Amino acid sequence: MLVLDEKQTRAALAWPSLIEALASMFESACVTPVRHHHDMEVPGERNATLLLMPAWVPGRYAGVKILSVFPDNAQRALPAIFGTYLLSSAKTGEMLAAIDGGELTARRTAAASALAARYLAHPNARELLVCGTGRLSINLLQAHAVTRPLERFRIWGRNLENAEAIAAEARALGLQAEAVVDLEAAARTADIISCATLSSEPLVSGEWLKAGAHLDLIGAFKPSMRESDDMAISRSSVFVDTRAGALTEAGDIVQPLKSGVLTEAAIKAELAELVTGAHPGRTSSEEITLFKSVGAALEDLAGAVLAYETIRA
Repeated sequence: MLVLDEKQTRAALAWPSLIEALASMFESACVTPVRHHHDMEVPGERNATLLLMPAWVPGRYAGVKILSVFPDNAQRALPAIFGTYLLSSAKTGEMLAAIDGGELTARRTAAASALAARYLAHPNARELLVCGTGRLSINLLQAHAVTRPLERFRIWGRNLENAEAIAAEARALGLQAEAVVDLEAAARTADIISCATLSSEPLVSGEWLKAGAHLDLIGAFKPSMRESDDMAISRSSVFVDTRAGALTEAGDIVQPLKSGVLTEAAIKAELAELVTGAHPGRTSSEEITLFKSVGAALEDLAGAVLAYETIRA
């Protein structure tokens, strides 16, 4: 059985290839049961979350990701997310690979946002604002740069020192990045705003979104969590990665549905419908678009298969 650590997983998942692998998987006959989602008590801290995410393409590959999210790990200078992906043959059941789940998750999540932005962000988007300084932030900066001609990269976080560190890392990769202190001012000029936080309260106000902006929401993976306010929902054309996941788990969708600000019928499309052309995505240069992702198991499978086949090639 192939075992890939964090560094090997990163090397096997080049951004252009990963984005295309996700697009292909969304067009495939992949079976994706709703993921298992369990709260775990951590004495003296916020609850952790255990996720089990299975998926398979009949006769080809099958896999399951076992992932934990410990939101207070920052106190220990540890990542919030740890996990492993187990890839097997969907024809024989043979175990093929164990892949670093944290790196796989970070890269496929950013790739999914970039894939959605291919259809939803303004074609001439130049400025990206990333909210959050966790593991996903540097990945989002890189992934979005693949699908849009971005020139200015800005990072906001509650801890300025962390934002400065991400900006420095991005500059080392050749991106013109800077940390920002004023979230509202940065949001008002951004063409794409990508939020990857563990916030329970809205961070981005719809009032701040300029015409033609694209809001990419990745955090708030529980119904009690939220990164955008009601005005952001009401001003935007709303898209999701999967309806099954977003309608039950995403606070940015669940809460507006409950209050009546959003209806299920108003959700324009899910990512598979964008990829297959069933929905055109952005329809005007002035349209404000919003994409909410909670993560789909087929994205993990796509990344795991790409990593396995890349290393085996």
